[in-house]
Amino acid sequence: MARLYSGKRGKSGSTRPLSRKPPSWCKYNAEEVEALVVKLAKEGNGPSTIGTVLRDRYAIPLTKPITGKTIKEILQASGIAPKVPEDLEVLLRKADSTKRYLEKNKSDKMGKRSLTRVESKIYRLVKYYKKAGILPPQWEYKLMAASVI
Repeated sequence: MARLYSGKRGKSGSTRPLSRKPPSWCKYNAEEVEALVVKLAKEGNGPSTIGTVLRDRYAIPLTKPITGKTIKEILQASGIAPKVPEDLEVLLRKADSTKRYLEKNKSDKMGKRSLTRVESKIYRLVKYYKKAGILPPQWEYKLMAASVI
């Protein structure tokens, strides 16, 4: 997705492996990888953190070539998947912290602008997730509800 207010797309970090087969040096099988994903999720990690931990600690580059499923699909199958998508949850937390900051510093114009920008990103994501069927149609963003999440 392009940046909202810059007109640029930015640079990607790294390229994915071309091969869809698991690498020969990876010593884990599908059951072990799924058990690791479930274990890390029960510790309170999100899907992106789980992927980073698998890459750095266990030398598992991608779960899909090994298990045939993404991390999110593994979490949904085990019933541990988060109810709100991870990117939306991060934006909700950011809006909540900005709102709490603005309660103390009422005359901060840059803070008000940043809250407006974060909320517009939230509205766009919610609209997309409702169309995609990930969020229920009656789900709606309210700043007070964001502080609960």
